[in-house]
Amino acid sequence: MRLRRSRCLTCYWHDSAFVVHPHPHGTPTALHPAAAEILAAFEDWSTPGEAAGHLGHLTPDTVEEAVTALVRSGALLAQGSAAADRDERIAAQWGAWMPEASFFHYATQDVYGPPPAGDPPADARDPGTAPPVQGPLPPLFTGYPRAPRLLLPRRPAGLRAPFEQVLYDRRTHRDFTGAPVPVETLATLLAVVFGPVDFIDCGRGALYRRTSPQGGSRQEIDAYVGVLDVDGLSPGWYHYNSLQHALELLSEGLTPAEAARLCADQSWAGRPAFLVVLAARLERMSVKYPTPRAYRVCLLDAGHLGQTFALTATALGLGPAQTGAFGDSAIAGRCGLDDTGHTPLYVLAAGHPAPAPRDAPPPAGVPAFGSTTLLAP
Repeated sequence: MRLRRSRCLTCYWHDSAFVVHPHPHGTPTALHPAAAEILAAFEDWSTPGEAAGHLGHLTPDTVEEAVTALVRSGALLAQGSAAADRDERIAAQWGAWMPEASFFHYATQDVYGPPPAGDPPADARDPGTAPPVQGPLPPLFTGYPRAPRLLLPRRPAGLRAPFEQVLYDRRTHRDFTGAPVPVETLATLLAVVFGPVDFIDCGRGALYRRTSPQGGSRQEIDAYVGVLDVDGLSPGWYHYNSLQHALELLSEGLTPAEAARLCADQSWAGRPAFLVVLAARLERMSVKYPTPRAYRVCLLDAGHLGQTFALTATALGLGPAQTGAFGDSAIAGRCGLDDTGHTPLYVLAAGHPAPAPRDAPPPAGVPAFGSTTLLAP
């Protein structure tokens, strides 16, 4: 039998053990670190005897024992097997993003199996929920009580635009007029997107809901505002305290050049009136959902907030923008985040949109469709 190392394979140390973790077809298996050297001998299709020839310092019995464990875990695949064929397809499809993206995707798949005997029915359980936490739960809201603060106006700016108009007018903007945004408009945007709508009893205390869906109402996403040009606010980085509807000044000063640099040197990021960084406070989610799949939910929650932000900004007459390209460590530093349990996920922005955007793509015409494959042959 000829064997080859899985192309979809990640090895790591966890709880003092060396773990071989093939994905999606295998099982995480703790092995002796020498397994890495044995796997290297199966970079291409080889028999155990051929591989042992490259491992002269190991006895054939040791190699055979390791090969048996590696085959069982899925780290070594048999030539012509269905698992080997799928491994090749995944490696081809995910190649540009491997190993990080493919490992995260597949290692968090299919974590919800059938409940053990005696468990309540599936519709009565919260999938992935941790046992009740002993001790105090994380606070619902983030606040910086020692930071200078500005209490924002509570009279909302107009949000009377028809839903259909808002939905179809929403576009990502990269050009802005440079006119300052009124603080009342920013206050309305922050309150509508990030403020509490109501409070519910979760059985161990209160949780709150926003205008966006959030996994388990954990509300693990905080908003940090980088002000460039807002009436009544000095440039700098602020935290939006949604409980008190206030901006808490964390660090002074923000220039268009710095904003662009923080957003991976994208020049447009220096043109909006403000940026909003969505940062996850992970303990709010992990205290209830212990499975790593819950991190997927954090990313989805950031997306939900980003869409509500874009629609609300459009309704307020602003041009929204968003990007996943930014300097994580640098933005964390400017926002005062530790980048471990409190880490940035997404950057949003808004300002007055330019009436004739320079970078707007033209409508697709006959030539464009002529060079586009709409359906597979």
